[in-house]
Amino acid sequence: MRVPLSWLREYVDLPATETGRDVQAKLVTVGLEVETVEALGAGLTGPLVVGKVLTIEELTEFKKPIRFCTVDVGQANGTGEPQEIVCGARNFVVGDKVVVALPGAVLPGDFRIAERKTYGKMSRGMICSGDELGMGDDGTHGIIVLPPEHEIGIDATKLLELHDEVLDIAVTPDRGYCLSIRGVARETATAYGLPLRDPALLDVPAPNDYGYPVKVDDPRGCDRFTARTVTGLDPEARSPIWLQRRLQKAGMRPISLAVDVTNYVMLELGQPLHAYDRSRIEGTIGVRRAEAGEKFTTLDGTKRVLDAEDLVITDDRGPIGLAGVMGGANTEIADYVADPETGEIRGTTDVVIEAAHFDQLSIARTARRHKLSSEASKRFERGVDPEAASAAAQRTVDLLVLLAGGSAEAGVTEVVAPSGPRTLTIPADHPDKVAGVEYGRETVVRRLQEVGCDVYGQDQLTVTVPSWRPDLTDPNDLAEEVIRLEGYENLPSTLPKPPAGRGLTDRQRLHRRVGRALAGAGYVEALNYPFVGEQVFDQFGLDADDARRTTVKLVNPLSDEEPALRTTLLPGLLAALRRNDGRGSHDLALFETGLVFRPTGEEHEAARLPVDRRPTDEEIVSLNATLPRQPRRAAVVLAGAREQSGWWGKGYPATWADAVEAARLLAAEAGVELTVRADQHAPWHPGRCAALYVTVDGAETLVGHAGELHPRVIKALHLPERTCAMEIETDLLEQASLGALRAPRISTFPVATQDVALIVDGDVPAADVERALRDGAGELLESLRLFDVFTGEQLGAGKKSLAYALRFRAPDRTLTVDEASAARDAAIALAGERTGAVLRGA
Repeated sequence: MRVPLSWLREYVDLPATETGRDVQAKLVTVGLEVETVEALGAGLTGPLVVGKVLTIEELTEFKKPIRFCTVDVGQANGTGEPQEIVCGARNFVVGDKVVVALPGAVLPGDFRIAERKTYGKMSRGMICSGDELGMGDDGTHGIIVLPPEHEIGIDATKLLELHDEVLDIAVTPDRGYCLSIRGVARETATAYGLPLRDPALLDVPAPNDYGYPVKVDDPRGCDRFTARTVTGLDPEARSPIWLQRRLQKAGMRPISLAVDVTNYVMLELGQPLHAYDRSRIEGTIGVRRAEAGEKFTTLDGTKRVLDAEDLVITDDRGPIGLAGVMGGANTEIADYVADPETGEIRGTTDVVIEAAHFDQLSIARTARRHKLSSEASKRFERGVDPEAASAAAQRTVDLLVLLAGGSAEAGVTEVVAPSGPRTLTIPADHPDKVAGVEYGRETVVRRLQEVGCDVYGQDQLTVTVPSWRPDLTDPNDLAEEVIRLEGYENLPSTLPKPPAGRGLTDRQRLHRRVGRALAGAGYVEALNYPFVGEQVFDQFGLDADDARRTTVKLVNPLSDEEPALRTTLLPGLLAALRRNDGRGSHDLALFETGLVFRPTGEEHEAARLPVDRRPTDEEIVSLNATLPRQPRRAAVVLAGAREQSGWWGKGYPATWADAVEAARLLAAEAGVELTVRADQHAPWHPGRCAALYVTVDGAETLVGHAGELHPRVIKALHLPERTCAMEIETDLLEQASLGALRAPRISTFPVATQDVALIVDGDVPAADVERALRDGAGELLESLRLFDVFTGEQLGAGKKSLAYALRFRAPDRTLTVDEASAARDAAIALAGERTGAVLRGA
């Protein structure tokens, strides 16, 4: 909301020395966010005067049309002689009054006016347009042509109100009343402790039976409709300069007198209005819901197909306006035109003024449904004062009579649905309890009255909320108003005192260690939105009954293409990888840790918890039962080179083994032994997919998968070839952990190393062989490492050789060769028993 300081001063007697910055500081203290203060006319100095065009000579010898003009500026130039000016604009004629910048003037942008020879003529000044003076577009895109009544030679700077300050206020959704000069003036008066001259306090005639007929079929959608009629308007009447300038300063473009007046009153009082050409209305004005598929053309020329939930204004033919959003082209105010034969001026002479109050939610949904945000819809969806409709209609009538020479008909139509003011009961000390500050009853009552409330009672206050504050619906809203006006900056800062001995939970510690470990391994963290679309599951090739297809749907998603909460971290990570690869980063290793959402089907609708007390333990348990299961996971994706080539040697590409190694890294951080087995699980390649297992409460539990993605998935998602991924549930890693990691005891005795090569069937997992070796070797085994896998004809069909390095060490002595060999033989024996392994070369 742009608020000119000169307009604000009409309703609040601010000190003459107060600047826009001063007002900004005051408004910030009462909770309004003033983003900027714009100084209009900064750098503009005279002489800038009103002149009259005497002659125009067309200079035709140049590529573009140029005019050499003489302009009467009176005694402003010190001689009284006509001023010679070269100008390229063509929207003025001899006899027009224009704005002239004389030599010595400085226009915005440090544009200095001086005498100079151009196009073969001496130009002594400039005829100005609105853009050149910093006024903005007036709709003509040309020279400012003034009304003929203005005196030649007078100061145009004052006439056009070029010097002013404009406050640009970001109005929050709950403060819709501040989308008006009236609302901002009320806050300003409160901030300064000054009286307010309310522009809505007008003498309004009572409704009667001979106003324009109106029928409201949907009183819930429209609980108030006021109609007034003005006749005999002069079609040629133009908006006066003061009105045009106020609209321009507020960010609106002048259009025509009738439209400008309705926009002016909307800015002044916050009540959107609409003016209909009475000659183009047929029959009674009605308010109803649209019929599904009904068609209607709005003022912007767009033909719209209406929804059954849209609220429309109608006459006997059908819709003539989209209620609270935009009027219809079929009743638009007509611009004046001259009859080519008779010269008679034709245009709108009779108008019907609509000032109504519509349902906030209905208008908001209509505006979004049709992607049509207007100044009216912005106000209605935030809340408009229903009691201001009659005053706004009267103000509009008064201005049209004054400026267009019209006559107000005596008929006043007002259709009002029965309603009463909202009344709340609040303990007088409730704001004290909310803020932790002792304000006292007198302060609470005074501040609520400044907001516009009527307050009665002693210890228990009965508060009647003003009609322009639909956001005040709860005692806590009233407490917030008191605290806001007393000043948030005056609230004491009290640091909470947590009980000693508490810190991060085991889950939080593991989460941090996981992030640090992956970052240390060369992965870059990518934070993604937790939303997915159903199509990604098809691209992943998931089965129809896959649990990952069961999602939690959002009622109001940020994007209709992603309406559900994620059940896996991979869609977001793979999208980030694809985006970075498309922008030239081809060697990528990304990771993410976060929650996934896995509904169980046992969730129920949540009950609304109270806000005036702490919920009970039972209520919190009931609330948690409405939530889906939300395990924490970690995932990585890789593509391109895992190690770059250079002078140090050859690099190597990222493979499925790197994805598995990332899982081993996380398991090591949790102090858990990870078992890796071959598996087939979408979206991974069936021959390059590993299932990841840990032992939880004595049972082997699946915690994730790792490997190379399926070629069909890579193609569907437009990913680099051989993209690999890993996803693991860190909550299960924590459950499998035996507690805090303990540093190993370092033996001072030497290690004994024994290598073994075992021949097994090709389908035997290396993990099974490794487990058998560990179990067979016993306590003397310090570490076990697979260092070679070999297949060949000499082994036989369907066979493979697995070579392991076994390190043996005792904590209290040096092992003999016989002891190390015995432990190795026991390991080989158990591996042969469990997996059929045979010592190679035996």
